[in-house]
Order: sequence, then C-alpha cells, then structure tokens
Amino acid sequence: MTRAGRHRRWLFSLWIVIASCALGDGAIAQTSDTGDLSFELVDPKVLRVCADPRNLPFSNEKGEGFENKLAEFLAEKLQKKLDYVFFPQATGFVRMTLGAHRCDVIMGFPQGDDLVQGTNPYYRTAYALVAKAGSGLENVDVLEDPKLKGKRIGIVAGTPPATNMALAGLMGDAKPYQLMIDTRFDNSAKAMIDDLAAGKIDAGVLWGPMAGYYAKMAGSSLHVTPLVKETTGPKLVYRIGMGVRPADQNWKRQLNKLIQDNQGEINKILLDFGIPLLDESNRPLSAETLKKTP
Repeated sequence: MTRAGRHRRWLFSLWIVIASCALGDGAIAQTSDTGDLSFELVDPKVLRVCADPRNLPFSNEKGEGFENKLAEFLAEKLQKKLDYVFFPQATGFVRMTLGAHRCDVIMGFPQGDDLVQGTNPYYRTAYALVAKAGSGLENVDVLEDPKLKGKRIGIVAGTPPATNMALAGLMGDAKPYQLMIDTRFDNSAKAMIDDLAAGKIDAGVLWGPMAGYYAKMAGSSLHVTPLVKETTGPKLVYRIGMGVRPADQNWKRQLNKLIQDNQGEINKILLDFGIPLLDESNRPLSAETLKKTP
C-alpha cells in the first residue's frame, strides 16, 4: 500500500485505502456548457451521496455523522430529495460508487487527491494530539516536545504522523493501532480514546475530526491540540472539499457556490461534532471566533 493510500484511509475515514482505485469507464460523463445537470447527475432531482455505512464521525446508515448532516443541509438548500449509495471505504470505493455513476458526490475528500475532481475546500484541519487535562501534555503542540519522551503514545500504524513520531524518537514506546479494520466490529480511534481514558496510554495521535469527535464524547477530561507546528516528516494539515467526477464541471460549480454561500452554517455543523477547524494561518476556529469574523 502506498503512502497516498494509507493517508486516504484516515483523511477520509476521513480517510480510505483506495490508492489502487481507478474511476473507470463510468467516470466519463457527458457534459453540457448550458448548466443542464441532467447531463451530469444520476437524477437531477435527487442528491445522491456516496458514503460509508459505518464510519463515524463521518457517516453511517443511520445518518448520524457530520457528512450526513451536511448532506441533509445541502439537499434542503438544493430542494432535492436525499439518497445514499453506501459502500465500505476500502479499495474500490471510488470506482464502485462515483465512478460507476451510482451517486454524484463524496462529501469529504482531501484537496489535491487526483482520484476525483475536488470542489473548493469547506474546512481545514489537522492530525491532533489528544491528552488528559492536567496530564502536563494537554498543551504539547509538536511531537518533538521533550515532554513526550518515554511516554506511551497511541498511533494508527501507517498514518502520516507515524513518520513524524519516528523522527522524534517516539516509536519505541508507542502503542500501534490497526489501520485496516472491519468497521462492523472494530474502531481504532475509539479504542485509542478508551485506552487513554483508562490510563493505558499517555496520549494519542489521531486525524482531527476523529480526535475532536471522540474527545468530545468523552467529556471535558480530554484535550485536543492540532499538530500544526511540525517541521519534519509529512504535512499534517489538510484542506477538505467534496469529490465529483472529473467531467462534472457544472455540478462542481454549483457545489462551490453552495459552499461559498453557506460557509457559516457548514462551520456550525462541523463544530457541533467537535472537529478542530483551522484558518489559513493555522489558528483554531471556534464558535466565538467565527462570530467575530466580519
């Protein structure tokens, strides 16, 4: 599996292992310069979303994830019925959903991934360090901080921050969690947070949306710090947009307009799920700071 594939699993998991996927013949949709979406969409009257049936905090069959809530919001704005094509986020996800023309949008996709055509990003976040309040680690914001030496830190094997931890000399005491799991039975992010709450590890490193969501569920005892100051290893900060087929230019423009016109409401949905949002200067965005934004 390539680094891109490992990265996709946890950014789209956000993220998915689909590095070996191809969009396939179904991805070459007929286009129209008139703005007529009947040439691009499976059904112009329905917002058909490609999603994982068991992938909280992103999506599930019960509609409990933040991407579910975002899809509901967009369907209302578009005055369309909402429908899903569920498929596990594993090898073949894009090919079997968006590429097969069974649905028209993937709600969360990292900017710069060429498996699909991306919309403008609607949020920016990062991998984060999760620690107990009062542990002395809750304000650590870089993996090279001496306070982390000798600590047992949870890390999902194969994800980008594992490289940063190795460069910081932290892997010897780390506790790895599996990247490839059957989400019907296992949840590495929740297992890590449970171990942290039980004192089995001193801190954990997770993709931001997962870190924020599970820490929020655990209550005020856990603190989430986005890792935005790393100077070595892979980047840990990413912009997330939506994914559409490469040929669907009119559809992409419509989604971009929706994002632009409704960013405030989108931010509220994300913050309600505890997602650590960042501005372009890597400063945290909260409900309070967003209220002050002109």
